[in-house]
Amino acid sequence: MVKYQDDPLSAVFGALADPTRRAILARLSLGETTVGDLAEPFDMSLPAVSKHLRVLQSAGLIEQRKDGRLRRCRFNAEGMKEADDWIARYRAFWEGRFDALADFLDGAPAPRRQGKGGKVHG
Repeated sequence: MVKYQDDPLSAVFGALADPTRRAILARLSLGETTVGDLAEPFDMSLPAVSKHLRVLQSAGLIEQRKDGRLRRCRFNAEGMKEADDWIARYRAFWEGRFDALADFLDGAPAPRRQGKGGKVHG
C-alpha cells in the first residue's frame, strides 16, 4: 500500500479511490455508527473492514473513538475540504469554458442542412 503522509490531497483521493471506502463514507454521512454495523453489509472480515477504516482515518475523512468495548466511527467533513477546494478550481475553469461555448453557439448562425438531391437548405 502506498503511504501519502506528506500529501494530504493524495491521501484523500487515494482513500476515495476504493468503492468499499466510498460506501463506508456514504453510510457515515448518515450518522455515527459502530465498526460492527459498518462491516455488516460487506462480504469481508472485520479485520479487512478495519484496514479500510484506518485508510479513511489517516486521510482525515473519519474519526474513531472507543465506547466501552465498541469502536464508533463518524464522518469528518473537514477532511474533504482540501479536495473540494482543489476540485472547485477546475470546476470554475470548466464552467467558464462551457459559458464561452454557449456564448459562441448563441451567436453562431444556424447550421446549414443538406436536403435530398444535395440541395442546401437554411
